[in-house]
Amino acid sequence: MTGAVKDIEATVRAHPFFADLDPAFGRLVSGCARNAHFQAGEYLFHEGDPADQFFLIREGRVSLEVRAPGRGATTFQTLGPGEIVGVSWLVAPYRWSYDAKAADYTRVIAMDAACLRGKCDADHDLGYELMTRFMPVLIQRLQATRMQILDVYGEHA
Repeated sequence: MTGAVKDIEATVRAHPFFADLDPAFGRLVSGCARNAHFQAGEYLFHEGDPADQFFLIREGRVSLEVRAPGRGATTFQTLGPGEIVGVSWLVAPYRWSYDAKAADYTRVIAMDAACLRGKCDADHDLGYELMTRFMPVLIQRLQATRMQILDVYGEHA
């Protein structure tokens, strides 16, 4: 195993999202990973674009935004170190349903979604393991969005 491969595997396994991942799964997942960074104000992705990766935040913050006609961009959640950005890669048609923008300098591990989907198709145990990790994130984001909607409509009631 080369130094770079070993380093990215250690970095992936050190992230809270994958912290207790089985070592064999850790090696598989790490094969789809690379380090990346974004400057403050730089977009990780835009609504409607292909959801071809997701991100493990190592440092910095990422704002999730939706756009509404006449209102511009509205931040509905801000994520920080130890969290993940992007769940649209899990479900066809694999398109982003919001924008993600670096709120400040942000270091991430970028995970290649097609690579990871292929590995999950080949190893259903890996696919199940990832789904059990992503489902709580999906539910939490849904609840946070629900609370924001209640808050917005509660002001006008």
